[in-house]
Amino acid sequence: MTPLSGICIVIPCYNGASTLVRALDSCRCQPEAAQIIVVDDGSGDASAELALESARSDPRVQLLRMPCNGGAARARNWGALHASHDVLAFLDADDEYLPGALAAASAFLARNPAQMSVRLDVDYAGFPADITEHPDFAQHAATLSNTVPSSLVVRRAAYTALGGFPMDDAFRRIGGEDGAFSWALREVFGNPRLHGAKRVRMHYHAGIHAERYFRIAFGWQTPDPADVADAFRFSQRFVESARAGIGQLRNGWLAAAEAANPASPAVTR
Repeated sequence: MTPLSGICIVIPCYNGASTLVRALDSCRCQPEAAQIIVVDDGSGDASAELALESARSDPRVQLLRMPCNGGAARARNWGALHASHDVLAFLDADDEYLPGALAAASAFLARNPAQMSVRLDVDYAGFPADITEHPDFAQHAATLSNTVPSSLVVRRAAYTALGGFPMDDAFRRIGGEDGAFSWALREVFGNPRLHGAKRVRMHYHAGIHAERYFRIAFGWQTPDPADVADAFRFSQRFVESARAGIGQLRNGWLAAAEAANPASPAVTR
């Protein structure tokens, strides 16, 4: 089994001073974290200063500053452009890795070189009891674990081929860019998840998107039909664009291979 060279963690942060240190500490204790990029997304609090303080004591930590608030998807994509390693992980500033999280992801990808990504199971900490005690909570928690960015560890080549997280303004308004990316990832490369242990912790706070997801899934809240239609439409467009891009890459590679080896049997398209 060939070990991975290291993982770059990207942390988008907007006014996350109250939780960023916890997120950074959880990254710094992962030996596989070779690079930790905090993308300050136009924060008005002390987020950037906290990231710089962490960088002074740990050279793996870097700070990138967005000129103005552009949303989590844009911040993640900007951070990924500065990655120096072939595997990316994304952690929201209010989440944290549990011990051994990246070791498990790294081992899976090393054992499975054909797999482009792996998901980590999520522990939903502090969520209201009416949600966590619902008989269908485990089912919907698993579904959400397949989409939230903090659960994702992905090879940079696959992430780049898909085009990164979609940055449509509609997603900033209604959320769902992580779901669109997960849909494309699953359709093109697969979206396996590690079972057996919780490896990422999502902490509850008022207004968190995960609570809205659970309440809609349980039938307790009805989403705006126009928002649902927009989310599906923009997600489908992103998936179709990703498929087309992958197809162009594949056809270009095949054409180049055939041109380089004209005497070899044609590769089945």
